[in-house]
Amino acid sequence: MHPLLRYTLDLFESNVPAGRMEKAQTAPEFIAKSRPFVAGQALQQVIAPAQFAHPQANREVRLEDAVVAYAFTRARRKTIGFVVGPEGLVVRAPRWTPLGEVDAALREKAPWILRKLQEARERQLRQNSARIDWRDGTTLPLLGDTLCVVLDPTHGFATKGAALESAMDGGAHTLRVGLPRTANADQIRDAVQAWLMRHAKAHFVQRLDHFAPQLGVQWRKLSLSNAGTRWGSAKSDGSIRLNWRLIHFSPAVVDYVVAHELSHLRVMDHSSRFWDTVRTVVPDYATLRSRLKDDAIPKW
Repeated sequence: MHPLLRYTLDLFESNVPAGRMEKAQTAPEFIAKSRPFVAGQALQQVIAPAQFAHPQANREVRLEDAVVAYAFTRARRKTIGFVVGPEGLVVRAPRWTPLGEVDAALREKAPWILRKLQEARERQLRQNSARIDWRDGTTLPLLGDTLCVVLDPTHGFATKGAALESAMDGGAHTLRVGLPRTANADQIRDAVQAWLMRHAKAHFVQRLDHFAPQLGVQWRKLSLSNAGTRWGSAKSDGSIRLNWRLIHFSPAVVDYVVAHELSHLRVMDHSSRFWDTVRTVVPDYATLRSRLKDDAIPKW
């Protein structure tokens, strides 16, 4: 096909609907893992390429030693955009950009794209391995330590529903829950979550009271959130929202998020002045911030 004609078709083509996979010119056929090795063969011909596939993928491309199926859309924008999320790669391009130019941009960004896809895959594997099996004796992280859930219907609880026993000799903490040993997974999960949320709120209040005077601010209200990806927020009226699941992280990570939101009461953006404010109370905030992305917390 004449290059000019191809360019014209690219300009006026509609988005390819999900389910109809279009292979970019650089995408090869998959190599079967069971293909026998033949002397003199290139290694790439024997080893199957790594594969990453977005569930709504409608295009496919070979990037270095991997085959990437990605979701492609046209949008009102000036440049080609790449986003790597939990589901995979999403590419958005201006309506006038030829597909060949999109492929070239993908190859240019290949190292970054593949690194981010691998990081997302590893993170997902960590999260899946951290999925909680709700039963008597199950364990989960609590402020950097291990919490063991024990069903104890005979325990005389001083607090509602459950009671925490501190760890002995560096072992796991024990949370005794007032449920029969025949309790089902949903009952155990709900009882533990209720206790964790109360424990989280008490801990957050303590840390807010610790950092607020150092930052010269005053918080007025704390609410717990259950957002999927957002760890906290702050309003200029002194209202703070913190995700109760932060209770799974180490105390240092919790302190970073608390200091982050309190700093917004002084600077309501993410300018350099804001980060300088955070740094005054949490000097290693950058390292702690990265743990919010790298550390796997239980899958509820």
